[in-house]
Amino acid sequence: MHSLSLCSFSSIQNALTRITFAVGLFILAISAQAAGYKADKEAPKSANDIRPIMIGQSLPKITLNTPNNKAISLNKMISEKPALLVFYRGGWCPYCNVHLAELRKIEDELKGLGFQIIAISPDKPEELLKTDEKHELGYELLSDSKAEAITKLGLAFKVGTATKVKYKTFGIDLKKSSGEDHSLLPVPAAMLVNEKGLVTFNFIAPNFKVRVSNEVIMAAAKAQLEASKKKK
Repeated sequence: MHSLSLCSFSSIQNALTRITFAVGLFILAISAQAAGYKADKEAPKSANDIRPIMIGQSLPKITLNTPNNKAISLNKMISEKPALLVFYRGGWCPYCNVHLAELRKIEDELKGLGFQIIAISPDKPEELLKTDEKHELGYELLSDSKAEAITKLGLAFKVGTATKVKYKTFGIDLKKSSGEDHSLLPVPAAMLVNEKGLVTFNFIAPNFKVRVSNEVIMAAAKAQLEASKKKK
């Protein structure tokens, strides 16, 4: 048993090393001048230029909408139970849908550790219902149709006219999906947040085809629990 415990701890350490390395590379890549998290009023025009919330910082006040179009406080939800927050581009994005489906594989294990999963996108509430019905997700989907949350968290960037025209050739209409004309999308992100609203883990990928693995998420979640136990 002692041997297995050491192997498990070693695996977590290795995974966390990869996390630190990946996050470090991302921070260096997004901007040499970036001083960290900054909720700019004007979203950048490139996913590479965002300045997102960082590990150790607190979530700002955020209100979202349920699939039934009821306002809900994200801060209140997190104060009741730590969360894995997943920010995705929308139900129209195949890479996002694959990731949402992948998260189902660790949903029970995460819940067993005391975490909830909350996936957030600019899709309007009725679009969330379609996504949930299509993929039969067991966790929470919330709407940030006005892009207020992703803007506050420094995850938003503005999609250019040329890209929107290209999207429409694939049947993708951002205005129709969100019900708004802001043309904002989030850089895909996954973060763990404790009950105090502090970000303890952050994976942000300007390349929209890249997502964090379930293995890394679980390692980070277990590390957060261990850190919480040591503080008590």
